Amino acid sequence: MHGPTLALLLLYAAGLLLLSRGGKAKSSAEFLLAGRTLTLPAFVATLVTTWYGGILGVGEFAWRYGLSTWVVFGLPYYIAALTFGFWLAPRIRRTGAMSIPEMLERTYGRKAAFTGASGIWAGTVPVAYLLMLSALLQQFLGLPALLATLLGISFSVIYVAVSGFRAVVRTDALQMALMFIGFSLLLLAALKNCGGLSGLWGALPASHLSWDGGLGWQAVFVWYLIAFQTVVEPAFYQRVFAARSPQTARSGVLVSVLLWGAFDFLSITSALAARVLHPDLADPLTAYPTLAASVLSPWAAAVFTVALFAIVMSTLDSYLFLSASTFGHDFWTGGGPNGDRRRIRIGLVFSAVVAVGGTLFFDSAIDVWHHVGSVLTSSLLIPVLAVHLPERIRPSERGAVAIMIVAAATSAAWIFGRTPAGYPLNIEPMFPALLVAALIWAGDRILGIR
Repeated sequence: MHGPTLALLLLYAAGLLLLSRGGKAKSSAEFLLAGRTLTLPAFVATLVTTWYGGILGVGEFAWRYGLSTWVVFGLPYYIAALTFGFWLAPRIRRTGAMSIPEMLERTYGRKAAFTGASGIWAGTVPVAYLLMLSALLQQFLGLPALLATLLGISFSVIYVAVSGFRAVVRTDALQMALMFIGFSLLLLAALKNCGGLSGLWGALPASHLSWDGGLGWQAVFVWYLIAFQTVVEPAFYQRVFAARSPQTARSGVLVSVLLWGAFDFLSITSALAARVLHPDLADPLTAYPTLAASVLSPWAAAVFTVALFAIVMSTLDSYLFLSASTFGHDFWTGGGPNGDRRRIRIGLVFSAVVAVGGTLFFDSAIDVWHHVGSVLTSSLLIPVLAVHLPERIRPSERGAVAIMIVAAATSAAWIFGRTPAGYPLNIEPMFPALLVAALIWAGDRILGIR
């Protein structure tokens, strides 16, 4: 590691610790949702950084499949986020709820809330982001994999536990600035080495310029369904619940989409430059660090390295706090009006241990996104969206519970049934899971299965 990189990383870590000590939470609402006081700038900063934590996975995908990255990871998420912002965000904020399971309990009952909380907790344990943070620590500090994993998760637990969601929001403002500065530096230097945008396009393989990257329509289309995880995404809901007003929530989502579009240009184009300049890269997950080492000066590379850490850390801490909140607020209740803080802090440790275990099982962030997105979205999509529908249309409590359990089990079974030849019947897991969920909904309401 160069001296500038180590110096800036230490300064960055100190900044996170300092910002996280932004006042002790005096109530559960303060610890869980920062007192529901998020202004538009704070809302945008925390949403933009949280939803872009899979940066190394984006680099890996773009290095492998080219411009289709925008078709897969850009466009579908813009559509889903705009749908969420225009239709759902104001409605969600007006409910006054503090979590998705709380909304489910008000609509369907405690059993549905507990079932939904189970899926949300499992889906928010930050395995993918811990994998990426561990990879960064291994590359830049030369640490063994397990030690890097333990160091990364422990640091996150320490600063998030101080003041809860407020710590997440306060640190995200710094991390958003770093992500844009770092990737702007990288792209400018990379384009200079590639002969500009025209030189970059001309040097890419033909498959990298195709709309699907050679993956086929089904592999691309499934990500449009996975993107609609956005409409049941706990991180979105948490920030909307914490917004100062319904108008702040709606405007914040729309501004965030614009910033995601700008950052997608920076990140995807940089990954394409890595493909041109390093076509024989052994591990595409390291596309960005490898590119930075080859085109940036030591100090510029140091800034970019800190930006990578900031992008990953901002999402790791958000999902770690989400999983802990689900554990301490929705699973484990009681202990007085302020008992959430103690239970959530216990949940932080528990979720951290599970996340470490998950990194030993998975070795690809993209696989984690795909599998978790398939299971969580198919399980929650109908019950959560139906909260906003008339009672005569939405499922009963038994129907909602059945949808969540059977859809999740179907998707998981499809994933575990995968062979080297592909998924059963060559169908992506989410399709049969959503079909089963729709059939249960129809049976519950139309046939009167109560």
